[in-house]
Amino acid sequence: MSIIKVDTIQDQDGNNIINESANTVTVGKSGDTVAVASGATLTADSLTVNGGAITALTFPTYTSISPDTITNAQTAITITGTGFVNGAVVDAINTSGSITQADSVTFNSATSLTANFTLTTDGTYYIRVENPNGLAVRSTDADLTVSDAPTWSTAAGSLGSVAAGSAGSFTVEATSDSAVTYSKTLGDFPGGFTLNSSTGVISGTESGATAETTYNFTIRATDAESQTADRAFSITVTVGINNGGQFN
Repeated sequence: MSIIKVDTIQDQDGNNIINESANTVTVGKSGDTVAVASGATLTADSLTVNGGAITALTFPTYTSISPDTITNAQTAITITGTGFVNGAVVDAINTSGSITQADSVTFNSATSLTANFTLTTDGTYYIRVENPNGLAVRSTDADLTVSDAPTWSTAAGSLGSVAAGSAGSFTVEATSDSAVTYSKTLGDFPGGFTLNSSTGVISGTESGATAETTYNFTIRATDAESQTADRAFSITVTVGINNGGQFN
């Protein structure tokens, strides 16, 4: 392979195309139309046309969203990345191919946008951001999940009562579009009672009560998408009258 090194290259009119000493490259001359082939890439620290500087076009980038799981109700999503511009358009693209444009987009900064979405179809979605100049980015993965939150079918309030020292069983139930688990977040169960996290059954044999007591507690239903719903319940322990006096 041969390498030819020159300081200057001129066109047929004697104009410098490449001038090494000035570290410049000239494309065309006054009045010329310069075309860049499709797929070509021009990289430069600066570009000047007719004495005016042209700012290099920069594609936006995508990093993450928060939250990444929402319901069908309108929800604000914060998008983090770089190169965002005021007036950007944000789309949610279902893995089925359907596209939903954000209800509104707020420009927070070049690295943050807030998009309000109302997505009526459950599923997973890609996020696409397009700046006003047409340059765009789409998330590599379908980062946004739209899912129904758990819904309680057991009414809040008293689940019933159990006699002191007796066995008892009570069931709470919530449904979702995925498996639901249960946990106690506040309060106490009667002594000897525990919660089955898979079935929502609260059962056991009461121990420790010496007077009628109402136990108040909150159960949280959590689905596979980590969406939650809380509900307050109570169980009353009753105590019978023993060793009563005899009247003659």
